[in-house]
Amino acid sequence: MTAVSIDVHGAAATISPHLRRTPVLRSTIQTVDGPRDVVFKLEYLQLGGCFKVRGSLWATLHARAGGTLTDAGVLVASGGNAAIGAAWAARIAGVPCTVVVPETAPEVKVATLRTLGAQVHLVGLRYQEAADAAVDIAEATGALALHAYDLPDIVAGAGTIGLEIAEDIAGPLTTVVCVGGGGLLAGLAATLRPGDRLVGAEPLGSSCLHQARAAGAPVPVELESIAADSLGATRIGDICWETAAQHPAVDSVLVTDDQLIAARRMLWDSHRILVEHGTAAAVAAVTTGAVRPEPDSTLCIVLCGANTGFEL
Repeated sequence: MTAVSIDVHGAAATISPHLRRTPVLRSTIQTVDGPRDVVFKLEYLQLGGCFKVRGSLWATLHARAGGTLTDAGVLVASGGNAAIGAAWAARIAGVPCTVVVPETAPEVKVATLRTLGAQVHLVGLRYQEAADAAVDIAEATGALALHAYDLPDIVAGAGTIGLEIAEDIAGPLTTVVCVGGGGLLAGLAATLRPGDRLVGAEPLGSSCLHQARAAGAPVPVELESIAADSLGATRIGDICWETAAQHPAVDSVLVTDDQLIAARRMLWDSHRILVEHGTAAAVAAVTTGAVRPEPDSTLCIVLCGANTGFEL
């Protein structure tokens, strides 16, 4: 794969006036090692309840500036969160949005999409089936295709979170984030400072980055996790794979569904923060001791999405 340009600073300058500057929260959580000081990046407070609007908005406004955004607007295939981000981006840009989601997408996300005015197509049972259908629709309509995670502008938009974290927290940092297709991990990797460390956390049954690292190349994976609704990629994105390979400070860990469910409940019980199961994988990586901070490093957990029901 040819190296791609990830313009995180350009993305930040363009999208920041339109989005929320999500805060950080310094706190303490219980882990297998006892109480652990952490900083939460509260990105679930972003428009749409997830970080995804950042990349979609940058891609949309960048395309408009380049003259490639048509009256057909934008189109994305997604299990839910990327579609919500695209719908918000389209609303901000004043263009139509078409989304293609699997029939298994959570109803709370589908309802949100329709409320935002997106045209929703339910296709197939897995993300890849929705993605294949989206290609055909984009070709027929001329809409701007927004990949859920494997597009330079999508990655750059996600990376703006890293710039905000760096402004708010002195380094070095050990930042932990859940991984689906890897757009967020790749974006954060582009903002690493000397001494920083980045860890991608995945459920055992939805672990395309971890399995790619084991195989030495991206490989198709089977999904069997409660978090597959948000971490449902069946192959790690090329941009994430290349980025992770170039950054020795990027690591990967696994947690079980039972561990992330327990971490999600702990976060609710201790902080009254309710996140998606996928997001909770990053919390579980810390509570289980799979991730421990380096000496003199601050531990930061990105809480990237909260489009979920109230059931614990």
